[in-house]
Amino acid sequence: MSTPRDRDRDGFDDGDGRGWQEPPHLGGGGSGDDEDRPNVADRRKTPRDEPPANQPWQPPGWDLPAAEPDRPAPRDDAPPAQYPPPQVPPSEQAPYPPQQHPQEQHPPQGFPPPEQPAPRGLFGRRRRKPGAVERVFRYEGDLVGAQGWALQQGWTVSDGTAPQDAPLADLIASAPVRATKDHRAGNVLRGRVGTLELVAFDVVYASGRYLVPEYAITAVPMLGSVPGFRLSPARFWRHRTGGLVPVPSGDQAFDARWLLLAAEDDPRLRRLAQDPAVHALLLGSDDGDEFWSGAGDHIAAIRPDGHRPQLLEHHARLLTAITAALTSGY
Repeated sequence: MSTPRDRDRDGFDDGDGRGWQEPPHLGGGGSGDDEDRPNVADRRKTPRDEPPANQPWQPPGWDLPAAEPDRPAPRDDAPPAQYPPPQVPPSEQAPYPPQQHPQEQHPPQGFPPPEQPAPRGLFGRRRRKPGAVERVFRYEGDLVGAQGWALQQGWTVSDGTAPQDAPLADLIASAPVRATKDHRAGNVLRGRVGTLELVAFDVVYASGRYLVPEYAITAVPMLGSVPGFRLSPARFWRHRTGGLVPVPSGDQAFDARWLLLAAEDDPRLRRLAQDPAVHALLLGSDDGDEFWSGAGDHIAAIRPDGHRPQLLEHHARLLTAITAALTSGY
């Protein structure tokens, strides 16, 4: 049994420390074999690689190259230095011309240029592709182009506020669309195409400080009365058709795509329904126009668009064929 007065068996002394010795597992024993073994005490005696006392310590690569006071400072307006190309002896020159850098080479013929990144809108976001409805009913009007075309044809141009433009309000009210009191005629063009006197205008409404065209109307003023009718694509939804009856044409292909509604049984409308020239033009179109007789003495065409030269010519061809079919018996 050991007592507090016993010596520590590991070599430690609880007294004044004069009997302390290095433990054997650290190499501090008294045997001769432990003298050659490195220990902590031997490593402590090894001096460190410290810099001289007069030179402070700094990390490697901290030193900067010595300044050259004799080197002149570059001037901002001085041109860049030009160095002549190295002279190569003729014997060492390459037999072939040097190749161009890949960025300096011209693109091979026959290949399209690389695609440009898609345009981005506000805040750098990628612009959304328009849907099917937006592509079909997008505004394709060309105000400057339509007026330029009209002036080249010798037509007159008005903003819709002239005295002769007042009857156009009744024509807008009779159109087969849901026009409101805010709609009015704008960009009015008048002129002759063949034997017809045409008036073309946009149905516009005010949005802030701008006029927005919503429909394009082209009309032919007739000398006599015109029977009431409506000629529309079969796929269109129709409203205000009370009292109108369909007039079949006898052509299944035409009746599948177009519908003629008449307010009364009139031989002129039966002739219009069976006219081969009208069938050919309408079947070759995109079924995007509607025709009606309005304001008592007008035959008009309407399309959800703004006027442009191509639309003016398109309406002129169709109205020429329709009026010819209605007036061929007179």
